[in-house]
Amino acid sequence: MTFRPARKEDAPSLAEFMNYAGHGMPHYLWSKLAKAGEDPWEIGRARAAREEGAFSYRNTTVVEHDGECAGCLIGYAIPEKPEPIPPEMPAMFVPLQELENLAPSTWYINVVGVHERFRNLGLGGKLLALADDTARNMGLRATSLIVADDNHDARRLYHRYGMRERAARKAVTEDWDTDTENWILMVKELSS
Repeated sequence: MTFRPARKEDAPSLAEFMNYAGHGMPHYLWSKLAKAGEDPWEIGRARAAREEGAFSYRNTTVVEHDGECAGCLIGYAIPEKPEPIPPEMPAMFVPLQELENLAPSTWYINVVGVHERFRNLGLGGKLLALADDTARNMGLRATSLIVADDNHDARRLYHRYGMRERAARKAVTEDWDTDTENWILMVKELSS
């Protein structure tokens, strides 16, 4: 297994990891953005291939196994003073942004994902450790992430690696088919 910075050509895999980590919400949103006859996955892949933005290959580390993308970590630093939530932000994103804004000066883990074939090999833990190292190297005091309340396996993993639940917000689901009721902010304070 090799850890490396993501490349633009990893965009198809990154879109899959984003959708998996987001419990299908990304695909739902890409479907809403798709024009008639347009494949929602193309929108996800295009977003992953962007040069800027939170969901960009530039914010991603890939775990590669025999030339295949086995997993990824997507993250970025939340500033000490996050920007206010703009009034035009889609309602589905507001609770997520509210939680993110409660974790200033942390390295935010947007996506941590491992392909099904490579699970139970400790890659999730290695990606979380990489997030901690990235935060320390940037002089940040903690890592943070947001998880769905019904994602019990992920919550157990995050607890095992020292993350603690700090806040929750009711999920705005519109007509997205999900069992998620709340988004939960988890934070891990880092020692120097």
